[in-house]
Amino acid sequence: MQALDAGEVRRWAAACVQSMDAHRAAIDRINVYPVADGDTGSNLLNTLRAALEALLRAPVMERSDAGGAFAVLARGALAGARGNSGVIISQLLRGIAETVRDQREVGGPELRAALKRGAELATAAVSKPVPGTMLSVLDAAASATGPDGLHEVAAAAAIAAAEALDRTPDQLAVLAEAGVVDAGGRGVVVVLDALVAVIGGKPPELAAAARVTADAPIAPRRAENPLVAAREAGSELYAYEVMYLLENATEVDRLRDALDDLGDCVSVVGDGADLWTVHVHCNDVGAAIEAGVDVGRPRKIRVARFADAVSGEASRYTKDRAVVAAVRGDDLAELFLSEGVAVLRVGDADVPTPYELLQVITGTGAGHVTVLPGDAGLMEIADEAAIRAVAAGQDVVVVPCASPVQALAAIAVHDPRRRSGDDVVAMAEAAAATRRGAVVVAAEAAITWIGSCAANDVVGFADGEVVLIEPGPPLSDALIKVACGVVERMLAVGGELVTALLGRDAPEGLAEALTEYLRTARPEAELVVYRGGQSESVLTLGLE
Repeated sequence: MQALDAGEVRRWAAACVQSMDAHRAAIDRINVYPVADGDTGSNLLNTLRAALEALLRAPVMERSDAGGAFAVLARGALAGARGNSGVIISQLLRGIAETVRDQREVGGPELRAALKRGAELATAAVSKPVPGTMLSVLDAAASATGPDGLHEVAAAAAIAAAEALDRTPDQLAVLAEAGVVDAGGRGVVVVLDALVAVIGGKPPELAAAARVTADAPIAPRRAENPLVAAREAGSELYAYEVMYLLENATEVDRLRDALDDLGDCVSVVGDGADLWTVHVHCNDVGAAIEAGVDVGRPRKIRVARFADAVSGEASRYTKDRAVVAAVRGDDLAELFLSEGVAVLRVGDADVPTPYELLQVITGTGAGHVTVLPGDAGLMEIADEAAIRAVAAGQDVVVVPCASPVQALAAIAVHDPRRRSGDDVVAMAEAAAATRRGAVVVAAEAAITWIGSCAANDVVGFADGEVVLIEPGPPLSDALIKVACGVVERMLAVGGELVTALLGRDAPEGLAEALTEYLRTARPEAELVVYRGGQSESVLTLGLE
């Protein structure tokens, strides 16, 4: 990918939420600065989720280009920021948005400048910056150098961030004593790794820089107590966290000074227009709110007493994971259902909406869902549905499948006993390693790269390219000849298992003829035949 457009910005936002959700608990566990329990991962997740929800709800015209999409993300993150880490990440997004304002696409040089501005605003958001925190990691990412290609810039930033994260125990003694890295810095690495994954066209869990998936040292934990809240940062002398949005603000510096006198973890940051987020840990809640009233109009006031907040919430999911497939053809749908897959049945000429697939995804009741679009035309719909499910808190990964045979190959290696990330990798590898073929009857005359074909000619495809054209009649003989020819070409580069899906219009004897051909010409290859019932092809083939 050479540039980020609005769609890729949205995919990055969704990938950030998905990855942060996966690493939230681990990040919370290593939050030891300055106390040994925290909620940095939860705060980052909630902030990023607010940003994504704002983007999905924004009018299309506001998010039609990359600059507009980043601006909406920044506003959403600021309005929904939780804790110090949430405020800092909102300022990273604000800096990016300021740098790429009005730009349709964002290339490598623009991304480098945007990260630099984001790091500057993030540092300015904290009243007393401390080395060895997420600010140090952000600064390292923004200072990374190298080639100007989009992937190179993103990868350099992610690598620099990871290296800076490894140095945080050398900068903060409390981290070294606990044997952990900085929690907020680890969150920054998750966000940048998600960017690298999106630019590289991979699901976040398949990113090359999957450092944060490894088990990290875990900080000493206090005894679990459902009536004790996690404190992300700040002194235990202060019992309350106060946050609110502020409009029509004047003399913001005076507000910041007043809050510094009341407590710690002070941040007063804006969106560059007329909206500010205010955060402080203190004991005098009334005074913290009155300080905002003195300089502007506070709204969405949130007050949490650390000793009263509940540390966890019951899961809304009834099972760990599920697999969802979108397929055309009733027979094919029944085949997937027999394998325990939740199915969206798609009509022959229908184009389903993302909401239809979203209903199937959420209807599984699973915390982790793998989606298999059994058709190249359903990929974009699957991506959109997954983004919306992720925004609602579900962990969803789409495995690219251009054909139902690739989806079948993925299901064949699915093992719910594996870690979800490992299972997704195995399914993605199986789908990618499956070559696909098809035999169709031409509806009209056309020109192909191997020659012209007339209406009712039989056309053979291998991996999306026309490889054979055979005129009829008789049609059944032409179908058999092309089917055998396509299989022969696919097997020429190796393979051992041929899967054949018989279409709705497949003639009698086609499966038998293919079986006999392989028995005599390719006895080393195994053939599995299913009735798929698809209308777009007489025969769909897969080779593993």
